[in-house]
Amino acid sequence: MRYQIRHALVQYGGETILKDANFEVRDNEKIAVVGRNGCGKTTLLKLIAGDITMSNLDSDEECGITMAGKQEIGFLRQVNFEDRNVTVEEEIKKIFAPVFACEKRMSELEEEMKTCGSPALLSEYDGLQRQMEAMRGYSWQQDMQIMFQRFGFALEDLERPIGSFSGGQQTKVAFIKLLLHRPDIMLLDEPTNHLDLPTIEWLEGYLKNYDKAVVIVSHDRMFLDRVIDVTYEIEYHEVKRYPGGYTAFMRQKEEALAKQEKDYEEQQKEIKRLTEWIEKWKNTPSKVAATHSKRMAIEHMVKIEKPRRFDTKAFHARYTPRTESYTNVVQAKELAIGYDHVLSRVSFLLQKKERLAVIGENGKGKSTLLKTLIGELPSLGGEFKIGQNVEWGYFDQQKAVLDDADPQQTVLDNFWKEYPGYMREEVRSALGGFLFSGEDVMKKMGQLSGGEKVRLSLCKMLQTRPNLLILDEPTNHMDIIGKEALEKMLNEYEGTVLFVSHDRYFISRIATGILEFSQSQVKQYKMSYEDYLAEKQKEAGQGGSSIAAKGPYTGNHSSNNQAACKGAGSQSDSVAGKDASGSELPTLNDVFDKKTYYNPGKIRSRLQSQLAKYEKLLAGSEEKLSDLKLQLVDPALASNYPKLMEIQTAIEEEEKNQESLLERMVETETELESM
Repeated sequence: MRYQIRHALVQYGGETILKDANFEVRDNEKIAVVGRNGCGKTTLLKLIAGDITMSNLDSDEECGITMAGKQEIGFLRQVNFEDRNVTVEEEIKKIFAPVFACEKRMSELEEEMKTCGSPALLSEYDGLQRQMEAMRGYSWQQDMQIMFQRFGFALEDLERPIGSFSGGQQTKVAFIKLLLHRPDIMLLDEPTNHLDLPTIEWLEGYLKNYDKAVVIVSHDRMFLDRVIDVTYEIEYHEVKRYPGGYTAFMRQKEEALAKQEKDYEEQQKEIKRLTEWIEKWKNTPSKVAATHSKRMAIEHMVKIEKPRRFDTKAFHARYTPRTESYTNVVQAKELAIGYDHVLSRVSFLLQKKERLAVIGENGKGKSTLLKTLIGELPSLGGEFKIGQNVEWGYFDQQKAVLDDADPQQTVLDNFWKEYPGYMREEVRSALGGFLFSGEDVMKKMGQLSGGEKVRLSLCKMLQTRPNLLILDEPTNHMDIIGKEALEKMLNEYEGTVLFVSHDRYFISRIATGILEFSQSQVKQYKMSYEDYLAEKQKEAGQGGSSIAAKGPYTGNHSSNNQAACKGAGSQSDSVAGKDASGSELPTLNDVFDKKTYYNPGKIRSRLQSQLAKYEKLLAGSEEKLSDLKLQLVDPALASNYPKLMEIQTAIEEEEKNQESLLERMVETETELESM
């Protein structure tokens, strides 16, 4: 047993966070702490780290914290660096202070031993050598450089100020410090936030093989299943231990709840039976002894607590887009993205109702791509088009969490400021769908957790009812129930979704396609996440051969809409650039044509023929619909309900057919007008 908490009570401002909490760290266990946002997970880590103390420490001899000897505890907090001007190397070297102190003393002893070979000096020097070996003091610089590169950094980055790195990169630096420190008990609070998929996968293997104990607070379900030996859940202020990872914990919890419900119902039936017997015979002299016996049986029963259902309260929202977009929603050809230099060149096609996950390494431009598409950043070359009738809504988790709103402003006023035309009931209804109900709407912005800020930001963004959602890490800071609610909402959403995420479980539940940013290129895969993983494995086995049947999008797709689409964030550069031989590259309109040349007369003729065909089909449909409606009012069929239902179904189908024909006619007319 490395560490143990017994019967802890933790309170904050008079509010109970944890009660009668028991927690153990055994040997080299990898432990998960799960639960809803605000349930006390980070509080438990702070208690283990010694940042806070138990509220009942002096009042109960049974409570307390014990450790097996001296256990060094390392804590990866969500906020890490106070001085943003120091270099990364200076920041990392802080953890090697004991090594440097040991080196200094060894140098002093070496100077002293030149004039005096005292046994005491030799003994101290020998002890310091063993200490240096235990601390890996002779290889600290090599260890630092290897670990630094493991996390995707270049060695030159060691000289950069810590403040010049992104939030995700700073999290990596904090991780490097902690891993190099090698504590006996490692505490990790949301370690996969801001880490890219390659790093998360490497971290899984590292932690699984770490020869000491690890305690992890995380909402990454796949990560927990691959690393964890034991799961502790915090629910209704209580802590309960389950062997196994997240999936095993959920199965055990459901089984335990089902058993408790059954046992509770059976006990209640028995109590009711005994009570009714007592009431019936309590005044009968010959039954006094039996009545007393049954009353004692009830009193001595170990009462089974009425089971509480899972704390599954989650936000609920089902938004219908205000308008419907055309088929091609976003198109890009050799789009160069970056700030002062090009990070990546991107070609992809996003079509209506697709959900495209943008994945890959940090620093390659995933978030930059989204900012470029909405017009927040200019492109550095190439071109892209936002389709007709596309109305987008953009969510940036970093801006949501670091919201610069007045900390004294209430949630209600913050929402109302953005939508002043809403009635009070409309504001409360909208906020209620995202768990801000009752007095929660009067919470101050400065009091909101990261998860609450994310919910509020999503709530405000969705009020515009866009038909394209552009989401940058929407699940960061969300608890598992919140993630499942968001998954349900997006799967029911009738629009199109483009999202950046490192949550593999979330991606597997949502994505219909993958846009992968790798070290060498950006590829689109028109397939599910599971198929993408299988394809990547197949590629690796074939030495990186190209995909055939479900290959990456390379821009060779036809489009019904050749005109540059005007809209917020749209852009279309006329010059596509030159290839390696100096030849002109095709423009975006060329790329999305089936042929590589442009013949206006031929295209106009084709569009006019197509329009005439649609008009003829629409006329036929209107005639058919008119006939069906006449049948519906035929007196001879007034009581023939099956036939009437059949006619009504045919009418609805024909109306849908007309809507489809009208949309195609509008698209064709628009293309003709643009020529």
